[in-house]
Amino acid sequence: MVGTRRFSSSGFTSEEAPMIDTAASGKVSLTPLAETEETDPRSQRARAERMSVTPLGGGLYEVESQSDNTYFVDLLGSRCTCPDHMMRGVRCKHIRRVAIEINEGRVPPPGKEAVECARCESVVFVDEKTAAAGPHFCDRCRLEPGEPVVDRATGDLLVVVAMTDYRANQVEVPGRDCTVAEYPTNEGYPADDPVVEVLYPIPSGLRPEQVEPRHVRRYSFPRSRLQRPGRPGNQSELSDFPEPK
Repeated sequence: MVGTRRFSSSGFTSEEAPMIDTAASGKVSLTPLAETEETDPRSQRARAERMSVTPLGGGLYEVESQSDNTYFVDLLGSRCTCPDHMMRGVRCKHIRRVAIEINEGRVPPPGKEAVECARCESVVFVDEKTAAAGPHFCDRCRLEPGEPVVDRATGDLLVVVAMTDYRANQVEVPGRDCTVAEYPTNEGYPADDPVVEVLYPIPSGLRPEQVEPRHVRRYSFPRSRLQRPGRPGNQSELSDFPEPK
């Protein structure tokens, strides 16, 4: 376990609390934004010089400068261990670079951690306190409870109950000697796809006493088999639900 760093008047000192280890942004120069008409030399150097930024958690960032020197930025306190800030008390290029990379989505802001989407492996920023819990999904892959989806195989409209933490090759199909991944109609979908529990919409016009167990039965689908529906041309289509099989 790596210790965290605490900012003191002479820089950072080590502590025994855990420090989040996340990937650094590449050591590159950033394209100057001509339209900003930025004239401050430190802001210009913050973009022009090759630097890499590594989030350490708790609002702390490690910055490797173009000179290969490494400094630590406390963004919430607007402090840096570089001589420019320590001796002159100015908002140095390293503090500015961290702020720029956060604004451009290259590194997570304070309180967030960069993790991979469990489905498409794109980077998503999540709360530091829940990052280890996982799995996490990006906005494009995540399906929320109550969200309508369409079965790619049949065209049926379904309603999401929950996006589970399990994979298709881990969930058994009730009454069948196979997993969701092995189910015949799921052939071709990733075996490690996240499993989504869905309902067939209850047919319109049913009175409460007419609702049967089959109407509220949950079905497990691999995420890749489900897609968000296109906007219907006639909103009345949303109430024309077929009887579940």
